[in-house]
Amino acid sequence: MKEEIIIAGFGGQGVLSMGKILAYAGLMGGLEVTWMPSYGPEQRGGTANVTVILSDAAISSPVLNSYDTAVILNQQSLDKFESKVKPGGTLIYDPYSIHHAPTRTDINIVPVDAMEATFELGSSKTYNMVLLGALIKVRPLVTVDAVMAGLRKALPERHHHLLPLNKDAILRGMTLPAV
Repeated sequence: MKEEIIIAGFGGQGVLSMGKILAYAGLMGGLEVTWMPSYGPEQRGGTANVTVILSDAAISSPVLNSYDTAVILNQQSLDKFESKVKPGGTLIYDPYSIHHAPTRTDINIVPVDAMEATFELGSSKTYNMVLLGALIKVRPLVTVDAVMAGLRKALPERHHHLLPLNKDAILRGMTLPAV
């Protein structure tokens, strides 16, 4: 098994954090992992993406030109990465920030109302965790327990009181895709 994933959006949406947590979850699950972030000089509002590869065998290179799965958080990222999803691959996106929906017919397109779920949860900071929950529902590469262990590792200890809220967001995200 090898899954090549791109997560892309604006800085400040939790793109890099989501990738790091997914990578840690893969490590906790005994997988080989690469995590390669890419972002502009802006801290918030600029483009950001992260490539995560999860594999049960050694990974030769973290550099990719196409992906098995894309998690897309804004229109600019959809415009850039929709064509780079491999035929038969999966594109997960939140329609809230997309003006022109994906059009490919050779991939599995999964809309996830993540922003609406964050409103229901009462915390916009859970946006990336809702999408991570949707990802692990659609592509069950890691377990919720491994994600929580990864989250515990990625979050500074002063924020560990937020772990239950984040778990709620992950579980909520897992209910959103109609697969």
